[in-house]
Amino acid sequence: MNYLSGFNAYMLSIMNFSQLEAFLTVARTGHFTKAAAQLHVAQPTLSRQISMLEGELGSTLFNRARGNITLTAAGEMLLPVASRILADAEYIQFQMQEMAGLRQGRVRLGAPPSMCISVIAEAVGQYHLNYPGVDLSLDESGSHRLLSELVAGRLDLAVVVASEHDPASADSLTHTPLFVEELVVISTVSEHFAEHDKELSLAALADIPQIVFSDSYDLRAATTKAYWQRSLAPNVVLKGVEMDAVLRFVEKGLGAAIVPATVLLDRPSLKSRRLIDPSLTRTIAIAHRKDVELSRAASAMHQLIVSTATTLAYQNSTMRMLTAAS
Repeated sequence: MNYLSGFNAYMLSIMNFSQLEAFLTVARTGHFTKAAAQLHVAQPTLSRQISMLEGELGSTLFNRARGNITLTAAGEMLLPVASRILADAEYIQFQMQEMAGLRQGRVRLGAPPSMCISVIAEAVGQYHLNYPGVDLSLDESGSHRLLSELVAGRLDLAVVVASEHDPASADSLTHTPLFVEELVVISTVSEHFAEHDKELSLAALADIPQIVFSDSYDLRAATTKAYWQRSLAPNVVLKGVEMDAVLRFVEKGLGAAIVPATVLLDRPSLKSRRLIDPSLTRTIAIAHRKDVELSRAASAMHQLIVSTATTLAYQNSTMRMLTAAS
């Protein structure tokens, strides 16, 4: 049996979203009792919804063993499709609500931590002033995960590192390059930088005590590769740290760190030097799904992020703009 064809036919004739929500909740929790509690329904009601869905599809969706609920092959196939359809249904609901204007609506935005404390912080603050009735949510994560969330329909927009654009998602996403930014070296310890120097080579940096990010950060891989290509090794005093903590530890004088130039906004206490031999850069882009038209609320956020990035790039010599605000 073609499970997807059967499911699509079922959805066209029945459109029972509560059954799909029940299915997704059981799949996520792996437990009927927990799923019923989350959905605020009685467990027999939840079990009937799942049984009805299985009956309509002609397939068993869960392997039911005491204390161990797992997806069958049919359930595994249904999972991404059901998630996508419910996400699209939510989108349609909010789109209808927006027809009266931007007095209400929703924007689900994603961005890496370095963007959250720079471009996104600037844009979101202004957006809330302009459209206080719009429901905003922010997913702070690495680019790979954000791209997956976009494809699944769980985000409307995501600011990502373009070099991390997953080839598997390229056909389903539109991404607009925003700017190229340099990776710079920061410190508060005068001995780390000669006062007259504006640049620092990777070889010179290798001997300076350093704080490095967790493996989940895109730039951790870039700096590790640069050291390896030159047969160098950094003098690491602390590793596995998140962005806010890195900046704080550097401010406390624990060591130096390689960071994106944009994180230096509003941090006058941090001294920075351009990194040379090699010079490391990354391209930042904003992405959304091709097959879903941006809502008015999301479109306004998209435009504001582009214009904010343009303004910051003009003010910062370590950033180069790639597109004009629209």
